Amino acid sequence: MTLRLHNSLTRRTEDFVPADPSRVTMYVCGPTVYNYVHIGNARPPVVFGLLARLLKRLYPNVVYARNITDVDDKINAAAKEAGVPIEGITGRYTAAYRDDMARLGADVPDVIPHATAHIAEIVSMCERLIDGGHAYAAEGHVLFDVASFPDYGRLSGRSTEDMIAGARVEVAPYKKNPADFVLWKPSTPDLPGWDSPWGRGRPGWHIECSAMAEKHLGETIDIHAGGNDLMFPHHENEIAQSTCAHGGRTFARYWLHNGMLTFDGKKMSKSLGNVVVLHELLEEHPGELLRFLLLKAHYRQPLDWSETALQQARATLDGWYTTLRDLADAPAGADGASGAADVEAALFDDLNTPAAFAVLAKLADAARAAKTPAERSAAKSALLAGGELLGLLQQDPEAWFKQAVGVDVDVEEVERLVAQRAAAKKARDFAESDRLRDLLLALGVVVEDTPQGPRWKFVKADERAA
Repeated sequence: MTLRLHNSLTRRTEDFVPADPSRVTMYVCGPTVYNYVHIGNARPPVVFGLLARLLKRLYPNVVYARNITDVDDKINAAAKEAGVPIEGITGRYTAAYRDDMARLGADVPDVIPHATAHIAEIVSMCERLIDGGHAYAAEGHVLFDVASFPDYGRLSGRSTEDMIAGARVEVAPYKKNPADFVLWKPSTPDLPGWDSPWGRGRPGWHIECSAMAEKHLGETIDIHAGGNDLMFPHHENEIAQSTCAHGGRTFARYWLHNGMLTFDGKKMSKSLGNVVVLHELLEEHPGELLRFLLLKAHYRQPLDWSETALQQARATLDGWYTTLRDLADAPAGADGASGAADVEAALFDDLNTPAAFAVLAKLADAARAAKTPAERSAAKSALLAGGELLGLLQQDPEAWFKQAVGVDVDVEEVERLVAQRAAAKKARDFAESDRLRDLLLALGVVVEDTPQGPRWKFVKADERAA
């Protein structure tokens, strides 16, 4: 089976053929760590982490890198406002990002390079670009000469004039061309900076990724991925500076871009006040639920985030976990290959997660319909294996339903009240049983009576009446 990927550079879906099957490389643009990330920032690490998982099923050595931008004007502003060194900001939010990604089940990269640890590589790349006639120094700055790279604009499919018109281009007297972009800029004494041939300064944003990718993955990488909002100027600039620094060699062979998130049909933006912070969402919802929703739409399409979408996703996961809970007595065999193979086949078609979810739904239907012990065991194994490939359904079903996300309730106390209610019902003390039911409901707990005994789960306030 062949993995096919949509290459933004060629605008075609192509067979993925690595340059060296013994070492497959992928670089994904990571966050600038000046605050908690919003939910849209979580889509690339979840989606392209899934791609890394697929690649590792195909090739013996995959090197997946996702960077941390820890020097940036936004970081400087946040540190100044908080009255702390930049490390006080970057350390805090790097740790928060790492923890939030773990709660989403995002695959951990093999390499997590930090920009501040690669200043020497950045300076070296700037020097090579100057020596090659592709960059120039001016007033403490180093700028890339866009006119020196005829292919500039190929990725985004726009002319230089169109890109200048559609972007906020800094007009400065030291620029040869308004489109020329900064590789290095001077730092005043109150800003972080490093010594360089052009004076004390700090790197521009774009050069950081090129230098880190070169250091850890090589001059030509197989896959470069990120949100489609990075296509211009960030990825366009990466291509220009990397290609020129490497003597014209291809920088990335396949470019993948995910679509943006909207909120109730509107673009997320600070000006509209509808930016949804991931860290806050994780205080209210299980990470697996957010992962499900981030994967639900095809990665190249926009994804609308809403409370309704969250409720629908929760209902689907509840249904699948109910199926697994009903199969608690069926041992999961080692052979779930059929489930994983069908999900894998869907994902090999340019990460077609909607098709993969449809496969998972069919596996859940088959598990519910299974009758004999052998059928139940096989169906459970297939469902678990299919879910594992997507990073879903790996929790104990009882634990899933008893997650107290955003609820400050003692689980042991709930268990005690549930047991008391069951005893009251058995004694036909229905008044006491109803009192305990109402008490549990006030705690956000719904109890379901089944032939196997009472089962309970936490629900949000708007679900309790139902």
